Amino acid sequence: MKMNEDEIYIRRCIQLAKNGQNNVSPNPMVGAVIVCDGKIIGEGYHMEYGGPHAEVNAIRSVKDESLLKRSTLYVSLEPCSHNGKTPPCTDLIIGKQIPRIVAGCQDPFIKVAGRGIQKLRDAGREVVAGVLEEECRRLIRHFIIANTLHRPYIILKWAESADGFMDVNRTEGVAVRLSTDHTIMPAHKKRAEADAIMVGTNTAILDNPSLNVRHWYGKNPLRIVLDKHLALSRPLHLFDGSVPTLVYTTKRCQKAGQVEYITLDGEKPLLPQIMADLGRRRVQTLLVEGGSQLLQSFIDDGLWDEIFVEKSEIVLSSGVKAPEINPENLCSIQKNFGIYTLHYAGKNT
Repeated sequence: MKMNEDEIYIRRCIQLAKNGQNNVSPNPMVGAVIVCDGKIIGEGYHMEYGGPHAEVNAIRSVKDESLLKRSTLYVSLEPCSHNGKTPPCTDLIIGKQIPRIVAGCQDPFIKVAGRGIQKLRDAGREVVAGVLEEECRRLIRHFIIANTLHRPYIILKWAESADGFMDVNRTEGVAVRLSTDHTIMPAHKKRAEADAIMVGTNTAILDNPSLNVRHWYGKNPLRIVLDKHLALSRPLHLFDGSVPTLVYTTKRCQKAGQVEYITLDGEKPLLPQIMADLGRRRVQTLLVEGGSQLLQSFIDDGLWDEIFVEKSEIVLSSGVKAPEINPENLCSIQKNFGIYTLHYAGKNT
């Protein structure tokens, strides 16, 4: 289907917005374009959390501001109408006398949620909303989950053998390597894109993971470990103080440097309590790289939005069974360098 002019410029907004990935959380990625007489005269995107919004950067990029009075502002997300880290974008748009605004989708944030669009219309501006809405909402799907379900967007990830095992049975020693040098970088890219990464007690003890970004450029995610009975007593990379770490437990323990202990109610399901706490902390994206038991718990509780499984051609015949997921949720399969990557999508994705 041929795209109309509004769709062309909203698509450009989406392209621009992606430049802010890894830097804007817990805000959404947003892009903006200003068009006058069929020509782009300004562009911008939200570059970092706490910094100017996409609309502000786009307006600032316009060399001749007199053109704004007969221009159209395109933005992938409804302009904000409240005071937060920055002043309302709607006030700036109204003040610059921009007559027409095209928004990709409505902001799910409760302090906006249609108020920005209404404020612009009340000021006499023409507003078109819902252009390429599905694509714009997908762009900010992590932000939508955080603001509607009040929990992080949850991504589960693991590697398994051709016959469905994650590892051999072991109490110590080295794990079977099912990933390859070619899959390490994409895995660490996912870490860089997440606000937090989580494992369970067994993974922490057996693998002693650092859970950092070593094979990709970006910030290290917040480290999280579920240690119900405070069994992690020996020196571990998780407790080296290099990255802030949260330990969820049913016991009481004092904060030690970069490691914070959060006590859960052991009489209630643990994962919902953890997700609620992370939601309050504005952790928007959680990557879970734990063992089979932890991953299966997330699946059984319906607490996941996407799953990525690296399926190796190696056959183990026995060992630790990989988690089970409904095959109806499978949405794509890709093969690279002998590894199949299975992508599953949840009902909210």
